[in-house]
Amino acid sequence: IDAADQLWIARYIMQRIGEELECRISLDPKPMREGDWNGAGCHANYSTEAMRDTTNGKGLQAILDAVKDLEPKHMEHMKVYGTGNEYRMTGIHETARFDEFSWGIANRGCSIRITRDTEAKGGGHMEDRRPSANMDPYSVTGMLCQTTIVEKGSYKQAKAL
Repeated sequence: IDAADQLWIARYIMQRIGEELECRISLDPKPMREGDWNGAGCHANYSTEAMRDTTNGKGLQAILDAVKDLEPKHMEHMKVYGTGNEYRMTGIHETARFDEFSWGIANRGCSIRITRDTEAKGGGHMEDRRPSANMDPYSVTGMLCQTTIVEKGSYKQAKAL
């Protein structure tokens, strides 16, 4: 939640500086629709305590389990990952396709990327590359937690410990 608060404050500061410099600030995921241009994403690096456990690859397995949980909910997530995101996520310019879920290790062209470092250590974080620059960070965080923690019942296990 703290990161979401900080993002909103940073966006506000950026807008104010833009006003002072007479520059237009855009959070449009694909501000240049003509031509061969990259878009603007707001990737979410995400982990739980279980994902950060590097003992015998437990964390990596927790990440892979989360990826399996995310796949069937792909379009549900896309509904809250920013407006106009379908223009950015074309499958080129290091993006996945808007309507297809994918994941990979060190693959910058997929929906969910697991870093090489996370793989080597057996745990760490995953990167959700789907959110656009205009996403609501509270909604993205909420969807990730809902899918990978609440719906799995993991929060009940954590309370029991």
